[in-house]
Amino acid sequence: MALYAIGDIQGCYTSLLRLLDKLSFDPTADRLWFTGDLVNRGPHSLDTLRFVKQLGDAAVTVLGNHDLHLLAVAARKRKPHRKDTLDEVLAAPDVDELLDWLRRRPLLHWQAPYCLVHAGLPPQWDLATAASCAAEVEAVLRSDNYQAFFDHMYGDVPYQWSPQLEGWERLRFVTNCLTRLRYCDKDGRLDLTFKGAPSTQDAHLAPWFAAPNRRNRETEIVFGHWSTLGFYAGDGCYCLDSGCLWGGELTALRLDGEKRRTSVSCRASLPPGSVNT
Repeated sequence: MALYAIGDIQGCYTSLLRLLDKLSFDPTADRLWFTGDLVNRGPHSLDTLRFVKQLGDAAVTVLGNHDLHLLAVAARKRKPHRKDTLDEVLAAPDVDELLDWLRRRPLLHWQAPYCLVHAGLPPQWDLATAASCAAEVEAVLRSDNYQAFFDHMYGDVPYQWSPQLEGWERLRFVTNCLTRLRYCDKDGRLDLTFKGAPSTQDAHLAPWFAAPNRRNRETEIVFGHWSTLGFYAGDGCYCLDSGCLWGGELTALRLDGEKRRTSVSCRASLPPGSVNT
């Protein structure tokens, strides 16, 4: 049995199929972990959702910011963005089934020695805190009152973790860390605005995984979200978003045994200069 982690697909379904063919993926024996953002901006979000859902226990996917955006748009809590490609999903005859399945996906999957998240973890969290905080948001998303979450999900504040955070502010902070985080300062304050590659940020910022006071180094963290970082292996972390949507690659990393990277080149689904979120 092989275990592969795969970076952000964002509706690039044909690239996913080519990658799985290159891996000789066997759904009866092998397992896939997806870093989130299954949907949006690419051309085949519906096919991607249906495919990953039908894999059943052969696949684990965490929620990314684009997945949450789809759920918010479907709940009529957010208007679509101009570059969204979600109409086919929203018009599908099985849309309710697909969205119910999606909102029950985790925000964090922890299976030693690996932790799978979409974006990152703030330096103040150890893995037990991260898992507990993720479970708080998951419980709300899986509840009958889940639509209320999207009334409060959007926004950048609060910027810094405190165990005393409560209510929607606490849930928003947790969601921002797990689905949007790239940079923070030396005190662990989040910066959710800058999206460029490391070495291009302001001097007071560092990638979340390079924070000197980081408390979550006891496990290896697999994540996506950061296409300008690209494939990265270091600091006990693996970034697998190698820019498929932007004409880069879709990347898989074998996690069992010797780590081996496998990628397929992709045709850009968005024009140069589009905003990367």
